Amino acid sequence: MKGEALKSLQSKIGVTADGAFGYNTARAIVDFYGYTPEQGAHFLGQCYHESAGFTVSIENLNYSAEAIRRTWRTRFETIADAEPYERNPEKLANNVYADRMGNGPEASGDGWKYRGRGFVQLTGKNNVTAFAHAISRLDLIENPEPIEVELAFDAAVWYFGENDLFKLARNGVDDETIRTITKRVNGGHHGLDERTRWTKKIYGWLTS
Repeated sequence: MKGEALKSLQSKIGVTADGAFGYNTARAIVDFYGYTPEQGAHFLGQCYHESAGFTVSIENLNYSAEAIRRTWRTRFETIADAEPYERNPEKLANNVYADRMGNGPEASGDGWKYRGRGFVQLTGKNNVTAFAHAISRLDLIENPEPIEVELAFDAAVWYFGENDLFKLARNGVDDETIRTITKRVNGGHHGLDERTRWTKKIYGWLTS
C-alpha cells in the first residue's frame, strides 16, 4: 500500500505516522540518524524522486510496449519485440534482469524475485545478498519482501553508504554534486530537475 514504508519509518523515528513527507519528518530523520544537513538533503532528495515522494517502495514494471522499447532499447529492438511483455511485470522483470546482478536465467524467476525494492530500488540478487549480510538478515536472500516496507529506508541507507554517497554529499548542496550523486544512484540523469529541486528544498528545511 502507498505510504506504508514511510509510516513504518515515521513510527521508528517518533513522528506522526501519517505517510506524508515534509519538514517534520525530514528533520526527525536527520536527527535520528545523525546526518549533517548536506547528507540529509542529498539522501532524502534522491529517495524522494526514486520513491515518487515516498509513496512507492517497489519497482513498477507495468509498462506499455512503447515504454519497454524506450527503456531497454538494446534488448527490444522493435515494438513487436516488446509486445509479448506489455503489461506483464513479472515476465518483463524476468527477461530484463536475467543473467546479471547475480540473477539466474530468465526461467529462474530471479528477475521478478529481486526486482527493485526500498526507497532507492535495491535491485538484483547480489545487492540483496550484500545488504542481507550487512544487517545480519540472511533470510532476505530467499525472501526479499521485507525490503519493500520494513527495511525500505535501511536499504537506501546501506546503498548510500556502500557507494560512498554520504561522503560525497559533504561537498555541498550544489548542482554539480547533485548531478554526480544522481549518476551513481540512477546510472544516468533521469529526473535530475526534480532531484535538484527537492534536494535544495530539503536542505532549506534542515538549515532553517
